[in-house]
Amino acid sequence: MSAPRVVQVGRARFGEGGKLALIAGPCVIESEELTLRTAEAIRRIAEKLGIPFVFKSSYRKDNRSSVEFYEGPGLDAGLAVLDRVKREVGVPVLSDVHTPAQAAPAAEVLDALQIPAYLSQQTELLLAAARTGKAINIKKGQFVAPEDLLHSVRKVESTGNRNILLTERGSCFGYRTLVVDMRSLAVLRGHGYPAVFDVTHSVRVYGKPSADPAGGTPEHIPLLARAGVAAGCDALFIETHPDPARALCDAASMLPLARLEKLLAQLLRVHEASRAEEA
Repeated sequence: MSAPRVVQVGRARFGEGGKLALIAGPCVIESEELTLRTAEAIRRIAEKLGIPFVFKSSYRKDNRSSVEFYEGPGLDAGLAVLDRVKREVGVPVLSDVHTPAQAAPAAEVLDALQIPAYLSQQTELLLAAARTGKAINIKKGQFVAPEDLLHSVRKVESTGNRNILLTERGSCFGYRTLVVDMRSLAVLRGHGYPAVFDVTHSVRVYGKPSADPAGGTPEHIPLLARAGVAAGCDALFIETHPDPARALCDAASMLPLARLEKLLAQLLRVHEASRAEEA
């Protein structure tokens, strides 16, 4: 299979030279201080390991299961925080957009606009995001076959935008459980763009609040990450937090920040071995 197109996100390049890239950060912006501190810590790890890095944190989570749950600071306040990350930490930034109206203002700050999994087939949203000219990360819906994500790709391409990332984040298995078919990564790469593996959302257990310890199986993050890298993903998507148990969103499925460097170092060894086998 031919290599996917190289996609530029700020100064990070995805799919270039077979290097493994990283999208990482807390699920949602909780405070300016925590966001900046976490972004700086991940940047240091990524630079030490030579991994292209894009910081991710949501200014708003629009799919919380209760109106009582924390959703984030909102578009304006959240983008202001991400702008500080971009300027002061010096890394590209990515966040979700949920409506066509959010695309233009978000693009004034973000280096990549992310289409949430639940909205991965929404034509107006895809077109509005694509027309900004920014890189577009399409997260494959849990209900979408990897082959069928090509329809969303074609919608983005119709605007002339070919800076596209395609993210696998698990598929519905019954009502509350997700499973990851590693063949999906090859299918997504076959659409011509880098395949990203969102390992932390893949361990969510739906129907439970994300703060409930039963709301995820984070002990499976290293296992799934190794499998995804061995299967040939171009990048990893890892939500990480200094203290996941106290996080305001996805507490039961984020990787503790203190474990990130060791995991990434291990994954680079898997990546090197996998590439050697291909050669």
